[in-house]
Amino acid sequence: MNVKLTLTIEQSVIKRAKEYAESTGNSLSNLVENYLKSFLNEPGSQNKDELSPLIKSLKGSFKAPASFNYKEELETELSKKYRL
Repeated sequence: MNVKLTLTIEQSVIKRAKEYAESTGNSLSNLVENYLKSFLNEPGSQNKDELSPLIKSLKGSFKAPASFNYKEELETELSKKYRL
């Protein structure tokens, strides 16, 4: 059941938050509700598979060469890091 809530927040913060909500396709109410759920660690409040907007913006920003072998590179770097 949804209930109306009145908050007192600086006008400039509200303006920026509304702009952010609109740019992400959400409502301000939805953003606040999701924030409170994540803050309260409510089970099922966040979709673990959903990427944050920042991470989404980074997706595709780096193109590895076709010959790049992730597992081999990881093994090499970890062996350097943990060399005795």
